[in-house]
Amino acid sequence: MSPVGRRLLRHARSARRFVALSAALGLCETLLVIAQAWLIAYIVSEAFLAGRGTAALRGALAALLGVVLARAAIAWASELAAVRASCSAKSELRGALVARGAELAARDDERASAGELALLASRGIDALDDYFSLYLPHLLLAVIAPAAVLVAILADDWISGLIVALTLPLIPLFMALVGAVTGERVERQLAALGRLAGHFLDVVSGLPTLKIFGRGRAQLAVIAQVSDAYRARTVETLRVTFLSSLILELVATVSVAMVAVAIGIRLTGGELGFRAGLFALVLAPEAYLPLRRLAASYHASAEGLAAAERAFAIIDAPSGAGGAARVDLATVPIALEEVTVTYPGRTEPAVASASLDLQPGEVLGLVGPSGAGKSTLLAVILGLVTPQQGSARAGGNEISQLDPRDWHAQIAWVPQRPHVFRGSLRENVRLGAPQASDDEVRDALARAGLWDFLGTHGLDVRLGEGGRGLSVGERRRVALARALMSDAPLLLLDEPTAGLDLASERAVIDALRTAVRGRTVLLVSHRPGPLELCDRLVALELEAVAA
Repeated sequence: MSPVGRRLLRHARSARRFVALSAALGLCETLLVIAQAWLIAYIVSEAFLAGRGTAALRGALAALLGVVLARAAIAWASELAAVRASCSAKSELRGALVARGAELAARDDERASAGELALLASRGIDALDDYFSLYLPHLLLAVIAPAAVLVAILADDWISGLIVALTLPLIPLFMALVGAVTGERVERQLAALGRLAGHFLDVVSGLPTLKIFGRGRAQLAVIAQVSDAYRARTVETLRVTFLSSLILELVATVSVAMVAVAIGIRLTGGELGFRAGLFALVLAPEAYLPLRRLAASYHASAEGLAAAERAFAIIDAPSGAGGAARVDLATVPIALEEVTVTYPGRTEPAVASASLDLQPGEVLGLVGPSGAGKSTLLAVILGLVTPQQGSARAGGNEISQLDPRDWHAQIAWVPQRPHVFRGSLRENVRLGAPQASDDEVRDALARAGLWDFLGTHGLDVRLGEGGRGLSVGERRRVALARALMSDAPLLLLDEPTAGLDLASERAVIDALRTAVRGRTVLLVSHRPGPLELCDRLVALELEAVAA
């Protein structure tokens, strides 16, 4: 079993129980296969050689029917257990992947695009159904059944058993050779599909912009090119799958034919009894069948395993921040000293050698031209970005060493581009205070300048993912309402009044005047109105980010 397979089994308790149950069911099925072969050989030999009728063989026929029904029941139980194990493992893996993907997205991590994460969390992980329902049961049966069948054949006819013993290892050998090629092809196919999903998501997200600039049709050729690459990878994978299945079927067929020829020659010469020969002949294909099924199910499960391997790579990606230390933001200062941040793929720093200190209960204004790095410094304080040089401390502890859950629970943040989730207006605002009443939600929305929108649509209006149905200014005010409802000791405001008219801006400033009392606030603004709330200002110059 591959390392990815072993980790999948460790990932879900029911999956581990399923392995034990599948092993037990596989052993029972193998014993039933041997019993079925013996009963068939006995019934045929007694009916045609001894001349016994149906009445005399009634007990043996009933036993054969019982064996067939028992095998059907075992197959049903194995499939049911596989479905339960698959659902459990997929649920845990999908939850871990989504949580990790959200963290990487919040930190602008480029290890996985949104399209690839969506693909892995949906189709990729769903492909594990074949791994649990086909590959894993066949893998356990391939370990148990051939050995047991071989022992039964050897006990009855050692020559047939010897032929089976010599030819049986050929199938695992070809499986290993073919499997290496198949795994490589499936990884290429999954990567091509990931690129297709990511590009398609980017095009859909930017479709309004593409239409405005008349570049919508130009993307058709790009999508067609990426789709053709995925089609070529898929056909390549199918070609290898079909050829490998043909090779394994040919090896198994020739091996069974060798057993049949040897039995026929010895039956003709009188060196082998009819019942023993028929028993070996009926049982011989059962020695190869589990391995043939395993080879076929490997191809069916290869996509799921490749997706699981990629998912584990994302889950195990090193975190840019996080530790065990905790601080109380109501009482400790925050200090940034000579902070320099350069984003991946860029040569010039977003902010260079910037310093500021924020005391508990202080309202600090951060000003400067666009591109000076104000939003980047907020990301450093949030722990979403780790500076390459300098230090970012809270009460003497590096922010990168703090417990991220505890740290973020003490911060209310209004970013420049806030995210609005699919759901009602009430649900979006309650992210800042899940237990808030409807009256508190309405009050926060009114203070954030959304009283006209609230009066027209109400709290139950449904909002689309990303804030579809809201203007840019309205999305910002929804985020501001969340922050106003939160009792977090640190409030980070990035252009809270951008996109508002003067009357709305004045109302928001009045609301903030109440909200900032007793809290530590870092406020970024190009407009002078909000800056009147600040105790002091820190200016960032554009020259500070020169290379």
